[in-house]
Amino acid sequence: MPISIPAGVTVTISDENKVTVKGPKGELSQTVNPAIKMNLADGQLTFEIDENNETETKQKQAYHGLYRALVNNMVVGVSEGYKKEMELVGVGYRVSNQGNIVEFALGYTHSIFFQLPAEIKVETKMERNQNPKITLESADKQLLGQVCAKIRSFRMPEPYKGKGILFVGEVIRRKSGKSAGAK
Repeated sequence: MPISIPAGVTVTISDENKVTVKGPKGELSQTVNPAIKMNLADGQLTFEIDENNETETKQKQAYHGLYRALVNNMVVGVSEGYKKEMELVGVGYRVSNQGNIVEFALGYTHSIFFQLPAEIKVETKMERNQNPKITLESADKQLLGQVCAKIRSFRMPEPYKGKGILFVGEVIRRKSGKSAGAK
């Protein structure tokens, strides 16, 4: 399946199988396995399996899908960008940021300070009678997901009261807790 390159995005392929994608939201690069050949023509990037390479056929097919998906995520990232929203559910949970340093108050005895990478833009919002929200934006989908997982690990959602850091719109499967008076 070819990847169509939108206007304003440039893709360059170097000799050592490195793909660099530049766009309005930034620049990303990825090294591709030599078992996969890339062709850039007519504003479309295609991936083909190199039959001359000694890698096992099943592994080549796996690489084919992997690198096509990674490069497609890079093209979408530099043209449109990725955005994740998280909310803090729990009494007294707070979040604030100064630049790329985010401060969390999650019911521990101390505040948690988290330094975000420079590629990620953060916005925190605390409104009365609503859960605090964190909005993260980046061109790099993999880095954004990794940072979201790290933030979520500070206070994982628990199934009894539903408290913790979760993505907006995420539904936590709830458990009933202790059953009273088993006779």
